[in-house]
Amino acid sequence: MTNEMRHTAPTWTTARRTVRAITVAAGAAGALLLWAVNDPWAGIDLAVRQGDATQHIGPAMVVVAALLAGLAAWGLLALLERTVRRPSRAFRIIALIVLLLSLAGPLGSGVGASSRLVLVGMHVTVGAALILGLPGRRTCR
Repeated sequence: MTNEMRHTAPTWTTARRTVRAITVAAGAAGALLLWAVNDPWAGIDLAVRQGDATQHIGPAMVVVAALLAGLAAWGLLALLERTVRRPSRAFRIIALIVLLLSLAGPLGSGVGASSRLVLVGMHVTVGAALILGLPGRRTCR
């Protein structure tokens, strides 16, 4: 095998990183799609209360929050893969607990029932993509 072939042949690690990056991006894309369907098209004003002020949720906020959550989840999974015997199971349990706790944000501070429902949908969309997609099928036991 030549040097060129060694560098171009994808390894398991490279393939896993690619799939995980796509999973994080898919979660963000799903949340952005929900935002696009509901905010500009359906006319639902996605907003949250912060103290006495109300803050509109824009597309950049949606994408940045989803990407940060995805990268944090990826980091947690990488840590668990190095430290626990069943990383996929531990990751899914921890991630599900974090998802449930994160729902307190939109339920408590969303402005209006429609806004709350859409924001919860965004949280669940990103959470489901990460919980199901990041560990992948190979690590499920």
